[in-house]
Amino acid sequence: MATPISHSDGLRRPGTKPLRSSSPKTQYLILYNFVSAVLWATVLGRVLMLVPLVGFGRTYAGVGNFAKWTQTIAVLEIVHAAIGLVRAPISTTGMQVASRLLLVWGIVNNFPSLAKSAGYSSMLVAWSVTEVIRYSYFVLSLSGYSPGFITWLRYNTFYVLYPMGISSECWLIYKAIGPASKLRQEYAWFLQLILLILSGFICSVYTYDVTTAKGHEGQGKAVVKTITTINNYMKLNNDWRGCSCRRYQHST
Repeated sequence: MATPISHSDGLRRPGTKPLRSSSPKTQYLILYNFVSAVLWATVLGRVLMLVPLVGFGRTYAGVGNFAKWTQTIAVLEIVHAAIGLVRAPISTTGMQVASRLLLVWGIVNNFPSLAKSAGYSSMLVAWSVTEVIRYSYFVLSLSGYSPGFITWLRYNTFYVLYPMGISSECWLIYKAIGPASKLRQEYAWFLQLILLILSGFICSVYTYDVTTAKGHEGQGKAVVKTITTINNYMKLNNDWRGCSCRRYQHST
Protein backbone atom coordinates (compact mmCIF):
# COMPACT_ATOMS: atom_id res chain seq x y z
CA MET A 1 0.00 0.00 0.00
CA ALA A 2 1.25 3.47 -0.73
CA THR A 3 2.56 4.90 2.52
CA PRO A 4 0.20 7.51 3.99
CA ILE A 5 1.53 10.67 5.57
CA SER A 6 1.63 10.66 9.35
CA HIS A 7 2.45 13.30 11.94
CA SER A 8 3.84 10.57 14.17
CA ASP A 9 6.45 9.24 11.73
CA GLY A 10 9.30 11.31 13.17
CA LEU A 11 10.65 11.45 16.68
CA ARG A 12 10.58 15.21 17.00
CA ARG A 13 10.43 18.44 15.06
CA PRO A 14 13.72 19.18 13.27
CA GLY A 15 15.87 21.93 14.67
CA THR A 16 17.77 24.64 12.88
CA LYS A 17 21.23 23.35 13.81
CA PRO A 18 22.81 19.96 13.14
CA LEU A 19 23.26 17.67 16.12
CA ARG A 20 26.72 17.58 17.63
CA SER A 21 25.92 14.47 19.64
CA SER A 22 22.97 12.13 19.77
CA SER A 23 21.74 9.08 21.62
CA PRO A 24 22.35 5.55 20.33
CA LYS A 25 18.63 5.35 19.54
CA THR A 26 18.82 8.40 17.27
CA GLN A 27 22.03 7.19 15.66
CA TYR A 28 20.40 3.84 14.91
CA LEU A 29 17.34 5.52 13.36
CA ILE A 30 19.57 7.75 11.23
CA LEU A 31 21.45 4.68 10.00
CA TYR A 32 18.25 2.72 9.36
CA ASN A 33 16.64 5.54 7.40
CA PHE A 34 19.84 6.24 5.44
CA VAL A 35 20.22 2.60 4.41
CA SER A 36 16.54 2.41 3.48
CA ALA A 37 16.80 5.57 1.37
CA VAL A 38 19.80 4.13 -0.50
CA LEU A 39 18.05 0.80 -1.10
CA TRP A 40 14.91 2.42 -2.47
CA ALA A 41 16.99 4.79 -4.60
CA THR A 42 18.61 1.67 -6.07
CA VAL A 43 15.19 0.19 -6.82
CA LEU A 44 14.12 3.41 -8.51
CA GLY A 45 17.32 3.62 -10.54
CA ARG A 46 17.01 0.03 -11.75
CA VAL A 47 13.37 0.45 -12.81
CA LEU A 48 14.07 3.70 -14.64
CA MET A 49 17.02 2.06 -16.39
CA LEU A 50 15.35 -1.25 -17.24
CA VAL A 51 12.00 -0.03 -18.61
CA PRO A 52 13.46 2.05 -21.49
CA LEU A 53 16.09 -0.60 -22.30
CA VAL A 54 14.20 -3.91 -22.08
CA GLY A 55 10.57 -2.94 -21.45
CA PHE A 56 8.10 -3.73 -18.69
CA GLY A 57 8.34 -7.47 -19.26
CA ARG A 58 11.92 -7.68 -17.99
CA THR A 59 11.61 -5.36 -14.99
CA TYR A 60 10.92 -8.15 -12.50
CA ALA A 61 13.93 -10.16 -13.65
CA GLY A 62 16.19 -7.18 -13.10
CA VAL A 63 14.85 -5.72 -9.86
CA GLY A 64 12.13 -8.03 -8.48
CA ASN A 65 14.12 -9.90 -5.84
CA PHE A 66 15.98 -6.78 -4.73
CA ALA A 67 12.71 -4.84 -4.35
CA LYS A 68 11.11 -7.76 -2.50
CA TRP A 69 13.83 -7.91 0.14
CA THR A 70 14.09 -4.13 0.37
CA GLN A 71 10.41 -4.00 1.24
CA THR A 72 10.79 -6.91 3.67
CA ILE A 73 13.29 -4.89 5.71
CA ALA A 74 10.39 -2.55 6.52
CA VAL A 75 9.17 -5.20 8.99
CA LEU A 76 11.60 -3.47 11.35
CA GLU A 77 9.26 -0.47 11.34
CA ILE A 78 6.61 -2.59 13.05
CA VAL A 79 9.22 -3.51 15.66
CA HIS A 80 10.17 0.17 16.06
CA ALA A 81 6.53 1.08 16.71
CA ALA A 82 5.96 -1.90 19.03
CA ILE A 83 8.90 -1.10 21.34
CA GLY A 84 8.28 2.65 21.30
CA LEU A 85 11.35 3.55 19.30
CA VAL A 86 9.19 5.84 17.15
CA ARG A 87 5.85 7.45 17.87
CA ALA A 88 3.82 5.59 15.27
CA PRO A 89 0.63 3.58 15.80
CA ILE A 90 1.49 -0.08 15.48
CA SER A 91 -1.84 -0.94 13.85
CA THR A 92 -1.40 1.56 11.00
CA THR A 93 2.26 0.68 10.54
CA GLY A 94 1.47 -3.03 10.53
CA MET A 95 -1.30 -2.60 7.96
CA GLN A 96 0.94 -0.59 5.64
CA VAL A 97 3.82 -3.06 5.80
CA ALA A 98 1.58 -6.14 5.59
CA SER A 99 -0.22 -4.89 2.48
CA ARG A 100 3.08 -4.37 0.69
CA LEU A 101 4.39 -7.75 1.79
CA LEU A 102 1.22 -9.29 0.37
CA LEU A 103 2.02 -7.71 -2.99
CA VAL A 104 5.71 -8.63 -3.20
CA TRP A 105 5.45 -12.09 -1.61
CA GLY A 106 1.85 -13.22 -1.90
CA ILE A 107 1.13 -11.95 -5.40
CA VAL A 108 4.17 -11.07 -7.50
CA ASN A 109 6.37 -13.81 -6.03
CA ASN A 110 3.65 -16.44 -6.61
CA PHE A 111 2.52 -15.11 -9.99
CA PRO A 112 5.60 -13.48 -11.58
CA SER A 113 3.83 -13.19 -14.94
CA LEU A 114 1.83 -10.31 -13.44
CA ALA A 115 5.07 -8.39 -12.98
CA LYS A 116 5.48 -8.16 -16.74
CA SER A 117 2.77 -5.52 -16.84
CA ALA A 118 3.20 -1.76 -16.59
CA GLY A 119 1.29 -1.89 -13.30
CA TYR A 120 4.19 -3.57 -11.52
CA SER A 121 6.74 -1.04 -12.74
CA SER A 122 4.50 1.92 -11.92
CA MET A 123 3.95 0.51 -8.43
CA LEU A 124 7.70 0.28 -7.84
CA VAL A 125 8.23 3.82 -9.10
CA ALA A 126 5.52 5.17 -6.78
CA TRP A 127 6.88 3.21 -3.81
CA SER A 128 10.53 4.05 -4.39
CA VAL A 129 10.06 7.78 -4.98
CA THR A 130 7.85 7.98 -1.90
CA GLU A 131 10.34 6.11 0.24
CA VAL A 132 13.43 7.97 -0.97
CA ILE A 133 11.73 11.24 -0.01
CA ARG A 134 10.38 9.88 3.30
CA TYR A 135 13.60 8.26 4.50
CA SER A 136 15.73 11.21 3.37
CA TYR A 137 13.40 13.51 5.30
CA PHE A 138 13.91 11.44 8.46
CA VAL A 139 17.69 11.31 8.04
CA LEU A 140 17.90 15.09 7.82
CA SER A 141 15.33 15.71 10.57
CA LEU A 142 16.96 13.30 13.01
CA SER A 143 20.34 14.88 12.24
CA GLY A 144 18.97 18.23 13.38
CA TYR A 145 18.43 19.87 10.00
CA SER A 146 15.24 21.52 8.79
CA PRO A 147 14.87 20.20 5.22
CA GLY A 148 12.47 22.73 3.67
CA PHE A 149 12.47 21.37 0.12
CA ILE A 150 12.33 17.71 1.23
CA THR A 151 9.47 18.63 3.57
CA TRP A 152 7.62 20.23 0.67
CA LEU A 153 8.16 17.11 -1.45
CA ARG A 154 7.01 14.84 1.36
CA TYR A 155 3.71 16.64 1.85
CA ASN A 156 2.91 17.40 -1.80
CA THR A 157 4.15 14.58 -4.05
CA PHE A 158 1.55 12.20 -2.60
CA TYR A 159 -1.09 13.98 -4.72
CA VAL A 160 0.45 12.10 -7.67
CA LEU A 161 2.30 9.20 -6.05
CA TYR A 162 -0.53 7.90 -3.86
CA PRO A 163 -3.10 7.48 -6.67
CA MET A 164 -0.37 6.03 -8.88
CA GLY A 165 0.74 3.51 -6.25
CA ILE A 166 -2.66 2.43 -4.93
CA SER A 167 -4.17 2.02 -8.40
CA SER A 168 -1.23 -0.19 -9.43
CA GLU A 169 -1.60 -2.25 -6.26
CA CYS A 170 -5.34 -2.74 -6.75
CA TRP A 171 -4.81 -3.70 -10.38
CA LEU A 172 -2.23 -6.36 -9.45
CA ILE A 173 -4.48 -7.78 -6.72
CA TYR A 174 -7.41 -7.89 -9.15
CA LYS A 175 -5.35 -9.67 -11.82
CA ALA A 176 -4.10 -12.19 -9.23
CA ILE A 177 -7.59 -13.37 -8.27
CA GLY A 178 -7.89 -15.62 -11.34
CA PRO A 179 -4.56 -17.44 -10.92
CA ALA A 180 -5.11 -17.65 -7.14
CA SER A 181 -8.42 -19.47 -7.61
CA LYS A 182 -6.60 -22.19 -9.52
CA LEU A 183 -4.28 -22.76 -6.56
CA ARG A 184 -6.89 -22.49 -3.82
CA GLN A 185 -10.33 -20.91 -3.89
CA GLU A 186 -9.92 -19.53 -0.37
CA TYR A 187 -6.87 -17.61 -1.57
CA ALA A 188 -8.96 -15.94 -4.28
CA TRP A 189 -11.66 -15.06 -1.75
CA PHE A 190 -9.00 -13.57 0.51
CA LEU A 191 -7.71 -11.35 -2.32
CA GLN A 192 -11.25 -10.25 -3.10
CA LEU A 193 -11.69 -9.28 0.54
CA ILE A 194 -8.40 -7.35 0.52
CA LEU A 195 -9.46 -5.52 -2.64
CA LEU A 196 -12.78 -4.61 -1.02
CA ILE A 197 -11.04 -3.32 2.11
CA LEU A 198 -8.59 -1.28 0.05
CA SER A 199 -11.43 0.28 -1.91
CA GLY A 200 -12.93 1.63 1.30
CA PHE A 201 -9.53 2.51 2.76
CA ILE A 202 -8.38 4.64 -0.17
CA CYS A 203 -10.72 7.58 0.37
CA SER A 204 -10.10 7.84 4.11
CA VAL A 205 -6.31 7.73 3.73
CA TYR A 206 -6.26 10.21 0.87
CA THR A 207 -8.51 12.62 2.79
CA TYR A 208 -6.24 12.32 5.83
CA ASP A 209 -3.16 12.97 3.70
CA VAL A 210 -4.73 16.09 2.18
CA THR A 211 -5.53 17.39 5.67
CA THR A 212 -1.98 16.66 6.85
CA ALA A 213 -0.45 18.35 3.81
CA LYS A 214 -2.53 21.48 4.38
CA GLY A 215 -1.02 21.71 7.83
CA HIS A 216 2.40 22.06 6.17
CA GLU A 217 1.40 24.60 3.54
CA GLY A 218 3.49 27.23 5.24
CA GLN A 219 6.67 25.25 4.61
CA GLY A 220 5.66 24.66 1.01
CA LYS A 221 4.89 28.33 0.49
CA ALA A 222 8.29 29.24 1.93
CA VAL A 223 10.00 27.02 -0.64
CA VAL A 224 7.88 28.43 -3.47
CA LYS A 225 8.61 31.96 -2.29
CA THR A 226 12.34 31.24 -2.32
CA ILE A 227 12.17 29.82 -5.85
CA THR A 228 10.10 32.82 -7.00
CA THR A 229 12.62 35.21 -5.45
CA ILE A 230 15.48 33.48 -7.29
CA ASN A 231 13.57 33.61 -10.59
CA ASN A 232 12.79 37.30 -10.10
CA TYR A 233 16.43 38.00 -9.32
CA MET A 234 17.58 36.16 -12.44
CA LYS A 235 15.02 38.04 -14.56
CA LEU A 236 16.14 41.36 -13.10
CA ASN A 237 19.78 40.46 -13.69
CA ASN A 238 19.04 39.50 -17.31
CA ASP A 239 17.14 42.76 -17.85
CA TRP A 240 20.09 44.72 -16.45
CA ARG A 241 22.49 42.89 -18.76
CA GLY A 242 20.22 43.62 -21.70
CA CYS A 243 20.18 47.31 -20.89
CA SER A 244 23.96 47.34 -20.50
CA CYS A 245 24.41 45.65 -23.87
CA ARG A 246 22.12 48.15 -25.59
CA ARG A 247 23.98 51.05 -23.99
CA TYR A 248 27.27 49.62 -25.13
CA GLN A 249 25.95 49.19 -28.67
CA HIS A 250 24.68 52.77 -28.76
CA SER A 251 27.97 54.11 -27.40
CA THR A 252 29.93 52.37 -30.16
